[in-house]
Amino acid sequence: MSRSGVRGTTWAALRARRRALGRLAAWSVVESLPALLGGLLVARAVDRGFLAGQFATGLTWLGGLAVAVLVGAAATGRVYRSLGAVVEPFRDELAARVVDAALHDATRAGGRPDSAAVARLTHQVEVVRDTFGGLVLVVRGFLFTAGAALLGLLALAPPLAAAVAVPLVAGLAVFGAALPAMVAHQRAQVTAGEELGRSAASALAGHRDVVACGAQDRVVAGVDRRVTALAGAERTLARMAALRSLSLGLGGWLPVAVLVLAAPWLVRQGLSTGAVLGALVYVTTGLQPALHAVVQGVGGGGLRYAVTLDRILRTCPLPRSAPAPPAAGGTPAGPDPAPCSVVDAAAPPAIRLRGLTFRYGPHARPVLADFSLTVAAGEHLAVVGPSGAGKSTLAALVAGLVPPESGAVHLAGVPVAGTPPGALAGLRVLVPQEAYVRSGSLAGNLRYLHPEADQATVAAAVDALGARPLVTRLGGLAAHIDPGALSAGERQLVAAVRAYLAPAPLVILDEATCHLDPTLEATVEHAFARRPGTLVVVAHRISSATRARRVLVFDGDRPLVGSHGDLLRRSPTYRELVGHWEDVAPAADVALGRV
Repeated sequence: MSRSGVRGTTWAALRARRRALGRLAAWSVVESLPALLGGLLVARAVDRGFLAGQFATGLTWLGGLAVAVLVGAAATGRVYRSLGAVVEPFRDELAARVVDAALHDATRAGGRPDSAAVARLTHQVEVVRDTFGGLVLVVRGFLFTAGAALLGLLALAPPLAAAVAVPLVAGLAVFGAALPAMVAHQRAQVTAGEELGRSAASALAGHRDVVACGAQDRVVAGVDRRVTALAGAERTLARMAALRSLSLGLGGWLPVAVLVLAAPWLVRQGLSTGAVLGALVYVTTGLQPALHAVVQGVGGGGLRYAVTLDRILRTCPLPRSAPAPPAAGGTPAGPDPAPCSVVDAAAPPAIRLRGLTFRYGPHARPVLADFSLTVAAGEHLAVVGPSGAGKSTLAALVAGLVPPESGAVHLAGVPVAGTPPGALAGLRVLVPQEAYVRSGSLAGNLRYLHPEADQATVAAAVDALGARPLVTRLGGLAAHIDPGALSAGERQLVAAVRAYLAPAPLVILDEATCHLDPTLEATVEHAFARRPGTLVVVAHRISSATRARRVLVFDGDRPLVGSHGDLLRRSPTYRELVGHWEDVAPAADVALGRV
């Protein structure tokens, strides 16, 4: 994004708020009344009042000036109110642009959440907001105040207006010629600051690895180079302030010197003493402060505005429409069978994983590396893979039990990171392989996640999951149970009914039926598939995969997603798992002559 991009964005923001700018201009005219009338009223007070011996007349003219000052001060409050109507919507647009770009990057195939987006949103956008408001204020002030002062000088004595305008234009010309260099040095200073921030953050984040590798001196030297570069950029930027001082001297102080030195000659040429004094009032209270404000404002805040907005426009381009990301690992999923439950395409995805990386130690091989996956609301997904491939790790990451090394997990549009455990419990329920059952009544165990469930609801869940024989054997829902007296399969069945009754829309079964017989396992999984919501099953039998709408297989370093038939064609790992589960050679391997 070039400077023209900054100019184009700025003009577009101003054009979009023409009505607010019109109100700002109208109040600016009222605010500039003291600058317009000040010199004239002072000249009249001196010439027609005090020098003429009419003290009361002089005070009357000065009273008129006081009224103009009060009116201008009242208008200043309206100016700031009108300024907010111009600046705040622009700030909101930039914030929305940053958020859209960050979400677009995080949700594209292979994308990663952009941690720098937070800094841009909370810092850079606020810098642009403040400097944009300051620029509008000082440029508006210069145009109206300097214009009013020059008009007053023309009304007072046209030759004086010309004598003041020439050095004013010269000062502005010097400042305008130096402005491109100032922008370049300001950009270099911002870039050096960002590089220092990244270098220091990396050093702090990896300080234990740095110490372990004995790389302290090299890392410190790298950070020191960034500090030196930033200090050099700051010094260069400070030297540019001399050019601002030169333009202020030419345009602001040279007219004062001209008027003071030429005052005797002007009086001899017939100009009144009051007119000379009035001209000095116009220069010192109107032109000089206006020039000082615009030079300092544009030379300071304006440079930060141009550079910071340029950074935002470069790093946050307007998102373009793009095809939906692949289901996982950047690999398109194959055709899917009809879902076991209704998929709600309009609802936020039940699970959205972006750029997940996880390892069990700083030097361990990643279990997941830059892994992305989207599971629609109402979908039924099976997760399969060899032992130790990362299936249970994925379930724990989705449930929010462990944090990823990098990346983000969203459940129904809610980020798992930072969400309190109580709120997470309302989004998902995880049933692990080793089910937990506590001492107490059977009904208390089943209602643990939904205490308000009535008797009929609990009974319907028991029947749906095929747990009626177990309830009868234990002595009914009111029976007291001892967890140690239950088999592993019975504990799993109690936990499954408990999860079925939970109000959470997402159920994760992490080999939660491995101790059940195949018939009862099928009953449980069919019941969960019919239950409203989303189901993820970490499978240990091929039947769980064939019942699912989609299957995620941990195939080497890159998980794949597809239907059962699709993965038989695409994934050797999946074919091997199917052959192992069915205790027969996979048909695809037979066809390929591998057995």
